[in-house]
Amino acid sequence: MRPSLLQRLRGRLRAALALPAGDLLRDAAYRRLFASILISSFGGQVTMLALPLTGAVLLNATPTEMGWLTALEILPFVLLSLPSGVWLDRVRKLPVYVAGELFIGVAVATVPLAWWLGWLSMGWLYAVAFAIGVVYTTAGSAAQIVLTQVVPRERLVEAHAKNALASSGAEVAGPAFAGLLIKLFGAPLALLVDAVLVAMSAAILRGIRIAEQVTVRHDAHFGRDLAAGLRFVFEHRLLVALAVAVGAWQMCHNAALVVQILFATRVLGLGEQAIGLCYVGMGLGTVLASVLGHRLSERIGPGPCLVLGFALCGLGWALLAAAPAGPWGVAAFAVMLLLFSTGAVFVFINFLALRQAVTPTPLLGRMTSTMRWLILLPAGPGALLGGWLGEHHGLRSALAFAAGGAALLVLFAWRHPVIRGVRALPSPAPTIAPTMVPTREGA
Repeated sequence: MRPSLLQRLRGRLRAALALPAGDLLRDAAYRRLFASILISSFGGQVTMLALPLTGAVLLNATPTEMGWLTALEILPFVLLSLPSGVWLDRVRKLPVYVAGELFIGVAVATVPLAWWLGWLSMGWLYAVAFAIGVVYTTAGSAAQIVLTQVVPRERLVEAHAKNALASSGAEVAGPAFAGLLIKLFGAPLALLVDAVLVAMSAAILRGIRIAEQVTVRHDAHFGRDLAAGLRFVFEHRLLVALAVAVGAWQMCHNAALVVQILFATRVLGLGEQAIGLCYVGMGLGTVLASVLGHRLSERIGPGPCLVLGFALCGLGWALLAAAPAGPWGVAAFAVMLLLFSTGAVFVFINFLALRQAVTPTPLLGRMTSTMRWLILLPAGPGALLGGWLGEHHGLRSALAFAAGGAALLVLFAWRHPVIRGVRALPSPAPTIAPTMVPTREGA
């Protein structure tokens, strides 16, 4: 009997949606990780808008105060990254990741509570930003290592691209939804949504089965282990080059980040919901980069793809710095967000995959924390400089600084043979005899 038109359409839809053989999402552990990232990212979109808007609109923060808000979220990386790397190499990573998600939920939930009690101030937001930074320093590093326990190393670029795709789904729908929530209930109450979503993310993560056993040798020494991690990074030419390049990008990014919400509200005159709609451009850029990033990296190489990411971000900041007030300025704001997110995904899927590919398993915790420490050392000064430029020389000057810095970075990275010459993921480097020996079974 000949199938009906409806049956044929259903069959074609199932075939189109079917995962290819060998797709990472066919693996149950990675599927849970992907779902957790998707849900957590959706909540993160709410906080990304609600926290700075609470400061900029509700508390009338100055550009310098907004710079401090960003800098205090970065400060824990400077203070805690190196010791947390030694600690992470001695403990199981997944429980740290789960606990971090729950702690973020508690931290952001204190903002609406403080607002309801009449206690909310910039000092309170500073404390919340610092607490979130502590979690990102420890649990964020743990999350990156968990991925290497779930996914084979040769598929890390593909995995990071899929993770970015999970985030992009949230970035497309999340900002508009966040803007609506903020419009209806106010920025502080909107943060409760993030608290609920990260709790859901933690529940999903708990279902991942990773049989990780960590054995600490009897002669392990905190100082020697920390020095071993530093020595591994500083003796590896690729890791040093990546740290310098991505650290410079972080300085530019944070200089632009602290003024972009102020630019949208005070120069372009946008309200909370309109800003949320513009941020959909960020989600579209992430979707585009997530879909194309893995194939582009395979075609031109991880190093050149990284440099392309720097260039796209700089182009976006330059466009906004020159944007006029009015409808064209609003369009430029949305395009800047699209270019930035596309470039940022190209930067990070290659940066993360390269640094993980060259690092032996016993050093992953220390390498991850050391690299995060190095690239975020310039981020705090970048945020403070952006705030100072915005307050004393106009908001456009901070955007122009970010664009000019990105242009110099592209020139440096393209002329640097260690970055430009990376056309495939390298193998792990030889390592010292470990003092901590994590082993993994299954998963």
